[in-house]
Amino acid sequence: MKLKDTETLTNLMRAFAGESLARNRYTFAAQAAEREKLPVIGAVFRYTAGQEKEHGEIFADFLRQAGQPNVEIDAGYPVDLGANALSLLASAVSAERDEEQTIYPTFAETAEQEGFPEIAAKFRQIAEIEKCHAGRFDAFHRLLQENRLFVSDVACGWICLNCGYEFTGKSAPETCPVCGHEQGYFIRVTMSPYDYTGINYTERQ
Repeated sequence: MKLKDTETLTNLMRAFAGESLARNRYTFAAQAAEREKLPVIGAVFRYTAGQEKEHGEIFADFLRQAGQPNVEIDAGYPVDLGANALSLLASAVSAERDEEQTIYPTFAETAEQEGFPEIAAKFRQIAEIEKCHAGRFDAFHRLLQENRLFVSDVACGWICLNCGYEFTGKSAPETCPVCGHEQGYFIRVTMSPYDYTGINYTERQ
């Protein structure tokens, strides 16, 4: 793969740096949310940070194939100036949408023009994932902003992220009756990473 001295090589390093920074920013955001007694928001940030780490690894693999020990880049990266969970979620939505709508589509177009269809495809695939990240962060941002993170208009399922206790009602319990952890550990079952509702376990492949 003759990536040396191409704009695609530079873009791969920009992408690698961006994903690496996102992983750290989301880890720091998780810590901030946990200090606010919002471990559920912390879990969302940590879950996403793990996916950003994987994106970084994908870009790093391409960089290694180039066999170039140093790649200079000139790029701007977001800094989370806010200190609370609400502002950090808003910053995350903005950053993810920028990657999805502008950065990675532009990188993909350049890669295609320079004759790297596999890299172009990866940029586009990861852009779609960043779209999901933006939607996830936006959903939690709206719930927190509207004071509906632990309250619902209709009865729904809630799960304690600490012990797995499940409850159905219009609001999450103030304290988990099983493990004693505070309300901040509860999440709507349908928003948890491993929602099983609607799965038919009798299905055969």
